[in-house]
Amino acid sequence: MRPELPSVLVMTRLAAIALLVILVVACRDPDASPSIPVSSPTSTSAAPSTSAITNPSPTTPSTTPPTTPPTTRATTSTSLAALQTLTYSEPVAADFPTVLTARPGDEFALLAERAGAIHRFEAGAIGEMVGEISELTITDGERGLLGLVRHPEDDTRLFIHYSDTNGDTTVSEFAFDGSVDIDSERVLLTVDQPAANHNGGMIQFGPDGAIYLGLGDGGGAGDPFGNGQNTETLLGGIVRLDPDSGDAELWQYGLRNPWRFWIDGDDIWIGDVGQRSFEEIDLAPLTASGLNYGWPIMEAAHCFGTTPCDTEGLTLPLVEVARGDGGTCSITGGVVYRGTEIPELDGRFLFSDYCAGYLRSVDRDGGVVDHTGEVGQAGRVVSFGVDGSGEVYVLTTGEILPLEAVR
Repeated sequence: MRPELPSVLVMTRLAAIALLVILVVACRDPDASPSIPVSSPTSTSAAPSTSAITNPSPTTPSTTPPTTPPTTRATTSTSLAALQTLTYSEPVAADFPTVLTARPGDEFALLAERAGAIHRFEAGAIGEMVGEISELTITDGERGLLGLVRHPEDDTRLFIHYSDTNGDTTVSEFAFDGSVDIDSERVLLTVDQPAANHNGGMIQFGPDGAIYLGLGDGGGAGDPFGNGQNTETLLGGIVRLDPDSGDAELWQYGLRNPWRFWIDGDDIWIGDVGQRSFEEIDLAPLTASGLNYGWPIMEAAHCFGTTPCDTEGLTLPLVEVARGDGGTCSITGGVVYRGTEIPELDGRFLFSDYCAGYLRSVDRDGGVVDHTGEVGQAGRVVSFGVDGSGEVYVLTTGEILPLEAVR
């Protein structure tokens, strides 16, 4: 890895509460590979893009995170009482939920469980099952139903990322009329996976109408398949996929295990799982193709394997979290809060960790606030979700925890 990022003490942006400001500092730990669902591939069916989707012009990679947003957002105004604290309201039992997603304004969200069940989620409760793909997927290692998203404009189109019965990455479209028509499956992309870990998972639509997909480096320790810096594979990066033609391209690369990312306007926030000593959060313009986040040249902001290392042209993380910090073992990103009930969090990226179960948030300048003292420590956090109002839920292996404000 390269030399450590300077530690910065950042004051909280939350006006009405005294929150603990943490320093994300370097600290080395055992050489263990985290065990949270993320990606791994060797070959791909991707073809050169001939998509009708607007293709942003490639941008020269930056060596530092962006400091100003590509798009300006109005600050949320509110007449709410002063915030006293954050809390998790009554947990909802679930069987390894991996996705809770809704489009802005949707009356209900969709909840996906790793084994293949898809439910309605409404008014804070799990409703009827509206789909079941258990016969299409397997759940060994870090595999299963890993990602799900509805088309932003067409209510009848649903897209699912799952591990097929051979363990390979599959992204398919299904017809949706309130329930999922399993027989309507149209496979858009398959990627061979050489291992059962680092299988990625997240899919989300960007503002350009493309689907973005996170894939890991193929599994194992130290990138044994050589995918992190290989631009001839889709593994180890963010993939841009045309939802109509299925054309795919490697959009950004140099990632070890981007289990969860979040697109907010023209920004992409990525929680990339580390290997030995550091977890990282990356922030970059989604429109910047060809960005290289450094793996396995670097782990977060530190040289990996060989010191010193050549960092020219690499995009450095916004934040790193030392392995062992609060029990950290595998970072779980994350969503940018855009709801209305907790405007004090507006624009902050919420994240956690599979082992530590903390709740932290970070702003665009890298200022991290630890909210764990308020909400308590969750279980094994595997994902975050949002409902149609933009309110946030923390997903553990056995529960859904609604995040709420106490005023």
